[in-house]
Amino acid sequence: MTDAQRTDLAARDAILKLLTDDEVAKVSLAEVASGLVNRAQYVDLAHLDRGVQTAGILNKAKAGDVIPRAAVSAETWSKIIAGLATSKSV
Repeated sequence: MTDAQRTDLAARDAILKLLTDDEVAKVSLAEVASGLVNRAQYVDLAHLDRGVQTAGILNKAKAGDVIPRAAVSAETWSKIIAGLATSKSV
């Protein structure tokens, strides 16, 4: 495993640890859904370098790797955004 891969895994782990139990349940339900609502914001854990993305026809994310903004509280979303900024500066 490369240093970059270790860094990516650590960043994903740190973001997932920000979620409450209720938010984990909501994210899990979102994974089962057919897809994100058009224009919904989300973070793709497999591509954290892309930052916050907006769902649309052209960008498809694998459901298991997505944290939809609607599945977490405003406080948690802010922490996720801060975590993304921190991981980009590393």
